[in-house]
Amino acid sequence: MRFMTPFAADERSKRVPLSAVPWKRIGGYFKPYRLLLALVVLVTACGAVVGALQPVMIRLIVDRALPQHRTDLLDQYVLMMLALVVGGGLLGVLQTYITSLIGQSVMNDLRVSLYRHLHRLSMSFYSKTKTGELLSRMTNDVQQLQSVVTDTYGSTINNLLTVTATIITMYALNAELATFSIIFLPLFILPTRQVGKATFRVRKATQERIGDLSAHLSETLSQSGALLIKVFGRQAEQTETFSGMSQSVKHLQMRQALIGRWFFMSISIITSAGPALIYFVGGHTLFGRPPSIGTLVAFTVFLTRLFGPIASLANLGVNVYGSVALFGRLFEYFDEQPEIADKPNAVQLEQPIGHVELTDVSFSYDQNRPILSHLSLVAEPGEMIALVGPSGAGKTTVSSLVARLYDPQTGAVRIDGVDLRDLTLLSLAKTIGVVTQETYLFHATLAENLRFAKPDATDEELVRAAQAAAIHEMIADLPDGYDTLVGERGHKLSGGEKQRIAIARMILKDPRIVLLDEATSALDSASERAVQDALAVLLKGRTSIVIAHRLSTIVDADRIYVIARGTVVEEGTHEALLRKEGLYANLYREQFERAVLDASDRDLPASVTIA
Repeated sequence: MRFMTPFAADERSKRVPLSAVPWKRIGGYFKPYRLLLALVVLVTACGAVVGALQPVMIRLIVDRALPQHRTDLLDQYVLMMLALVVGGGLLGVLQTYITSLIGQSVMNDLRVSLYRHLHRLSMSFYSKTKTGELLSRMTNDVQQLQSVVTDTYGSTINNLLTVTATIITMYALNAELATFSIIFLPLFILPTRQVGKATFRVRKATQERIGDLSAHLSETLSQSGALLIKVFGRQAEQTETFSGMSQSVKHLQMRQALIGRWFFMSISIITSAGPALIYFVGGHTLFGRPPSIGTLVAFTVFLTRLFGPIASLANLGVNVYGSVALFGRLFEYFDEQPEIADKPNAVQLEQPIGHVELTDVSFSYDQNRPILSHLSLVAEPGEMIALVGPSGAGKTTVSSLVARLYDPQTGAVRIDGVDLRDLTLLSLAKTIGVVTQETYLFHATLAENLRFAKPDATDEELVRAAQAAAIHEMIADLPDGYDTLVGERGHKLSGGEKQRIAIARMILKDPRIVLLDEATSALDSASERAVQDALAVLLKGRTSIVIAHRLSTIVDADRIYVIARGTVVEEGTHEALLRKEGLYANLYREQFERAVLDASDRDLPASVTIA
């Protein structure tokens, strides 16, 4: 496996200028919550005003109530301060609730929107994208964004209004001290952009490396990956690879943690030294007339309310710049456009009769390797046609084109005379049932896996479908029956059992057109005959396209197409093709001779395998 070094990832991230960040696009996720945002501003403004009044009450206590020993004023001011504290606390709770509601709603919208968009993308996207990378962006990136989105905008509004209310109140009390206090603000603001740029680059590189790490975990800790590593004895090598990748993530996260630490340390020093400077300036009457003691005390409180939010805003700026990298990674997926999509005027496939036709079809997954070349074939309504040929000839690609997982580069695929590109994808999906050679089952119960084809299916319908696929007796013998969990990817079942579950699922769907791609390849001879008998009854009157390496399974097909080098080289019935003495006859004789040898080795009659 080849992975990017952290330095390469860092260099790649530097190519993204912050000026190119789609700020309007990011803000678009907040548009549905404009009224709540306005309410946040109102509540926060009230809280800022309440907070700014607290130092004023301290000034009144120090300058009026205490020097004059006016306990009545002292009681009044103290009660007012307590009321302001309680009011500010309640406003803070309300603000937190609204900001959390908006933030969580935005993140929910983002997650659901991304998930929906990913399912709209074509299979070509999934063939070139690592599953671990997908999971990393859906989990790690979104999780990191959640804290930023939920906290950042609420804190930004709160800090901006707090600073504004504080400065106005400071100028109202003493313009000279207020001016002296705010001259330090540029020291907080100016370095923020540079720190933010560095954070942007490192955070993007970090997320890319985490994506690589997730992809590696997804591949090596899956059932198939773990088995492959064990049988080849590569545990130590894979552990070393993982350790190196984890070290890269560690170094990048250390860099991310330390960026701007000197800057924030300087802010902390200035914030702590502020009250001392206020006492120094006020005590030496540097501005002519000395301020009152209450004013000096109030200003030390104001500095906390001023420098604290400014420092927080500076830190928020760094987080916002860093979160842009995460938005950018998610937007890369949003910008992926599906190659297979409904046309604006796509039509429903109403009451299909099942006529399938491929006309002069050429297709390639990439330009350098053509798969199909000017291929044509026809399946009449109710016919069973079979596709046979050497591995890599393009048989599975034909079924993928009929299911419209891909579109041909030239030619057309039609059902009932209508080009698939003119049909809605949903109506096409309802018309076609597919059982592939690689069976996939969800980590759920057998019943839930079967009902994936028909969510409202009754228990009786499940049993009938399972019986038709010769799997009901096995299920009935299980302790939990149809409520048995199959495990991840159905690992608790044998290969043949998984394929029969997949066939039962297709039977339950009851499609008009059936595509069987090596659907019985993992079955033993007895199970294969049982399933073939069931399929023979089920497929009667339906159009079916069957791909099989075992030629014995398709001898009764209405028509057999022999595909080689991406095109049809022979067609006809089983008997007619045998008489031609062409590729099909050669393939059949090879399988017959191999079956005889295998049967003699096991001391079994050859007819068990080929008949």
